Amino acid sequence: MASAKTAACEFKLSGFCHRMEFCPSCGNMLGYEKPNVGHPSRFYCPTCSYVCNIESMVKIKRKLALVRKDIEPVISEDDMNSLPTTEVPCPRCSHHKAAYTEFQTRSADEPATITYFCNNDKCKHIWRED
Repeated sequence: MASAKTAACEFKLSGFCHRMEFCPSCGNMLGYEKPNVGHPSRFYCPTCSYVCNIESMVKIKRKLALVRKDIEPVISEDDMNSLPTTEVPCPRCSHHKAAYTEFQTRSADEPATITYFCNNDKCKHIWRED
């Protein structure tokens, strides 16, 4: 893979992943080659002859910590007060009235999903019928 067109590069620990994921010559994704007797570990382009040696101080991390986002309700408290109601028993408290809404969660030829909200102030159970 060595060639007269081999390019040199320097790594800075901050931001090197964003700079070196793709070949600067042809735009293809770079491959990683482990260190060998003749050369250090390096990134290389499988299409053109671009090669970038990696300094021994740089560590490659493959794990990212995922940050959970706060879940925002699809239906707010104000929306719940204006929903239509029906006489359906709550499976948790057996209260006889529940508010409901319909969402088309599957393809158009299948029935809509009905989500029920118990009107009992102490229960507030949510269930659905597919």
